[in-house]
Amino acid sequence: MIFDFQTILFFITLFLGLSWLIGKQILKKDSEFYEVCGAMFPILLLIFLFRSFAYEPFRIPSASMMPTLERGDFILVNKYAFNIRMPLTGKTIFTNKEPKRGDVVVFDFPCDRDIKYIKRLIGLPGDEIAYRNKQLTINGESIISSYDSVFKDPKQYGSHVYDEAINGIDHQLLLTPSRRGREGVYTVPEGAYFVMGDNRDNSTDSRFDCPGFVPTDHIVGSATRIWFNWDFSTMPKWKRIGDKIK
Repeated sequence: MIFDFQTILFFITLFLGLSWLIGKQILKKDSEFYEVCGAMFPILLLIFLFRSFAYEPFRIPSASMMPTLERGDFILVNKYAFNIRMPLTGKTIFTNKEPKRGDVVVFDFPCDRDIKYIKRLIGLPGDEIAYRNKQLTINGESIISSYDSVFKDPKQYGSHVYDEAINGIDHQLLLTPSRRGREGVYTVPEGAYFVMGDNRDNSTDSRFDCPGFVPTDHIVGSATRIWFNWDFSTMPKWKRIGDKIK
């Protein structure tokens, strides 16, 4: 069982439901406590089901997906985009469609499934991925990136914004000339995916032993939109609210 907020919500909902059922329906007791339980139970049940099977909010804690996602972004994740998973256990019960290259995906961190990571999916099972001298290659084909601008953020001093397209999905990435990101050639095994952060020189992703390749049953969903932004050190960035993640 993956112990997180969803688990806590489940047990609170279960407690309220059982309290109302036993107190009001079985023991027939007239109590304000049971009335509150009966009122709160359907509300929390709907929230639990919505978070389990429809959309779940996440907060971006790091800069590894800049400029696509900034630290402090609150995003919505489509839980039914790829797989329908059993609440609490995370076991896949129905496959909707397979993720494709270029998708921004949320997944259970393979080294600790209580932690969620978000990256861009780069490689499918059987793909050969190479990253050398800041050049990404998929199955021998170089992915062209074109210079856009200097990234204006003091926390990412010296970084440049580039435009890139993977599988027809246009997005931007960060490259920092003064930093050398992890390089190598990787063959994606069956039943797993290769992911990278858009902040290529500042991302712990499939180029490292941990997380390494992401098993298919670890995929939680697809990142869809930003619904709020606040990293608690500055004012919220209102212009980012509602932005589609691509």
